[in-house]
Amino acid sequence: MAAANRGNKPRVRSLRFAAGHDAEGCQSHVHFDEKLHDSVVMVTQESDSSFLVKVGFLKILHKYEITFTLPPVRRLSKDIREAPVPSLHLKLLSIMPIPEGYSVKCEYSAHKEGVLKEEMLLACEGGAGACVRVTVQARVMDRHHGTPMLLDGVKCVGAELEYDSEHSDWHGFD
Repeated sequence: MAAANRGNKPRVRSLRFAAGHDAEGCQSHVHFDEKLHDSVVMVTQESDSSFLVKVGFLKILHKYEITFTLPPVRRLSKDIREAPVPSLHLKLLSIMPIPEGYSVKCEYSAHKEGVLKEEMLLACEGGAGACVRVTVQARVMDRHHGTPMLLDGVKCVGAELEYDSEHSDWHGFD
């Protein structure tokens, strides 16, 4: 019956190879841009007092410890701290001056799916209003899309249980 559906014309297909290639010895190679081999948290300066930190893919309802280096900022002194307007999902754990600038460690809670941006302000102790805005951008995947490969500088430190998940010990009404 399958032959009846094909029609009366026999189909013939051929493959042609470019000059210098034979059918058995042809190998193809994929070459990636060198930027794709970097698996580290990317920090880009957007203005004199603003930085964007891209931390890659994260999983929803997980907490992450993110470590990155801010380049030197002349507006900030060595006595730097988080400004008093904290974010609910991004918390500064530590900031230390290093020769390359500042080593920043923060905790990020991936609370919903999508491309998320959370901000924190870094200010000087007793400074005359000098502050730097740091925006952390993450691509948060839902729980059904697997486990992302984390960038260097990103470490998963815990997962939050969902109330409507199979992890609940509630058995319902009798």
